[in-house]
Parts: sequence; structure tokens; C-alpha cells
Amino acid sequence: MELIILLVLVVGGYLAYRNRVALIAKVPGQPEARIERRLNQRKK
Repeated sequence: MELIILLVLVVGGYLAYRNRVALIAKVPGQPEARIERRLNQRKK
């Protein structure tokens, strides 16, 4: 049972990471292109 829960968490985390731009854009209602530009900026 614990293995199934762990597997669901890992897969859910992976999918959230892959779709992070769409998920982050929904929270403040910002356009996805703006969020993607912010995530892809080089760190100083």
C-alpha cells in the first residue's frame, strides 16, 4: 500500500513539473508566455 502511495506522489510530482507553466499561470491569472519567460531567465 505504501508503495502505491509513493508511486502516485512521484508520478504526480513529475506531471506537475512538466506542466508547471500552465499550473503557475492559473494561480495569478497571468498569461503562460509571461510565466515561461520568467522561468527561463538566467539566474544572476
